Amino acid sequence: MTLVIAMDGPSGSGKSSVSKGVARALGLRYLDTGAMYRAVTWWMLREGVKVEDPAAVAARAGEPDLRCGTDPDDPAISVGDTDVSRPIRTPEVTGAVSAVAAVPEVRERLVALQREIIGIGGIVVEGRDIGTVVAPDAPVKIYLTASPEVRARRRSKELSGATVSATQADMARRDRLDSTRKADPLTRAADAVEVDTTSLALPEVISEIVQIAKGADAGASVREALSSEERP
Repeated sequence: MTLVIAMDGPSGSGKSSVSKGVARALGLRYLDTGAMYRAVTWWMLREGVKVEDPAAVAARAGEPDLRCGTDPDDPAISVGDTDVSRPIRTPEVTGAVSAVAAVPEVRERLVALQREIIGIGGIVVEGRDIGTVVAPDAPVKIYLTASPEVRARRRSKELSGATVSATQADMARRDRLDSTRKADPLTRAADAVEVDTTSLALPEVISEIVQIAKGADAGASVREALSSEERP
């Protein structure tokens, strides 16, 4: 497998900006798995599915036609022919996505799709269960975190019509739901490197992770070379 960087962490920790920056710096593809769950949630709401009813969500989990771009400069996401990049960031979707993402049938389908997109690697993948579930064999695992206040400020800038205080309260609710759900809960992989972005500028975080990735990639190349020498 070529380089796969698994980038996990709670909302507002900087995953998207950092992941895109790292992907650009290393010439890798990029995948935002959180956007995929948001896209399914947007579709469920549009179709009138009761998102608080797991059985109703599970019954239609296979219907949305998701299309995910992997260009870090243009990570488009659509449902069918509809570009949903902006609609999935509304408070309505944000308030419902944890309930939809907790449904095992939704997770099973999206994890399979995510693994298909990852393929042989060459990609930075961000989410909440990448290093633990989606790509547990990824050679580079990063767990980004930041203080609740900083996370709320960052996320409120991304969402339509959201105040910092309301965003912080909603993020606390989502963190609680996502870390306690039965299906693939948010948790740090045992071998992940934790990076606290609270007081770091974006270029500093990107640089740190690029160096970690280069070290891991160099180590893998050496191990592969040694393994080749040992073969008859």
